[in-house]
Amino acid sequence: MSTVIGWDLGGANLKLAVVDNGTLTKAVQIPCPILPDRAKFDQAVESALHAVPQAARPDLHAVTMTGELSDVFESRTEGVAYLIALMERAAGATPLLIWAGTRGLLAPQDAKAVTRAIASANWLATAALAAQREPEGLLVDIGTTTTDLIPFRDGSLLIRGTTDAERLREGELIYSGVVRTPVMALAQKAPFQGRMQGVAAEKFATLADVYRLTGDLPGDADPYPTADGRVKSVEASAARLARMLGRDADDAPMADWIAVAKWFADRHWQQIAQEAEALIGRDGLSPDALVVGAGCGRFLAAALANALRRPYRDFGALIGAPEALRSAAAVCAPAVSVAFLAATDSNGSALSSR
Repeated sequence: MSTVIGWDLGGANLKLAVVDNGTLTKAVQIPCPILPDRAKFDQAVESALHAVPQAARPDLHAVTMTGELSDVFESRTEGVAYLIALMERAAGATPLLIWAGTRGLLAPQDAKAVTRAIASANWLATAALAAQREPEGLLVDIGTTTTDLIPFRDGSLLIRGTTDAERLREGELIYSGVVRTPVMALAQKAPFQGRMQGVAAEKFATLADVYRLTGDLPGDADPYPTADGRVKSVEASAARLARMLGRDADDAPMADWIAVAKWFADRHWQQIAQEAEALIGRDGLSPDALVVGAGCGRFLAAALANALRRPYRDFGALIGAPEALRSAAAVCAPAVSVAFLAATDSNGSALSSR
């Protein structure tokens, strides 16, 4: 296929990638409108088609998704069916394939019969492509909401779970990311000015505030409204974090709020590092097996590789994306991956779980 459009339909973001004659030429992320109904997906797809003219006339569309988890749907099955139908309308007469995880890429009529295989399988596309490009490693995809930890070796994925429930059980999915996760999810107590104290069980602040205060959050990583609807400045993030401790920002100097943010950031990193080390040990990855970092939070993947004394490879570099597109490629990794898998007629048939 000369031009393939890869789509990753998420409930918060839509990601789109263009692979033209085997080369990534475009990767974009478009926030879904904040609407209490499924029309938000229709609007996001329409925005994507306007933002990327090539998307209107490709040789093939390939789609993966997590948007079926949105609470605008009563069930994942309903969500998958709706999103497939939406993409059928958007594709028109252009061929369309749906990523069904371990089943590979399916025609829409076949995909509708296996909705559970399609639901939240976007991580499998990224992992399948990584396993094609490197002999052994651990894919660490840290996004706005979740973290995927996927070991692979010799073209196969060493996974024990395929559903979210199974992956949470196995430590292959962590339901925290660097933007949308509420701070209260990390700890019930935190240190402040030399003493541990309770943390409010309210979404007063998110990890976007934490990583904004530590200086690690990429500038384009947070397209969402803040917890209080106010601005995304360092000062406003400090005020939101202060509320988590029952305080106002002017109760302490900025240095104290940055110290609290660094403590929460370390808790988050330790959560990821512990699960990653457990999987490396479980599957016996060799000392030379690299860490592949993807997602807007891949700065934590790079830190993990350094701590584990393992080589690190950014997803954008892994796929040989042009320098100007490498960051966008890593952020939009599932859309990029499903496009490459479709473009090379690779149906993910080498995927395996145990």
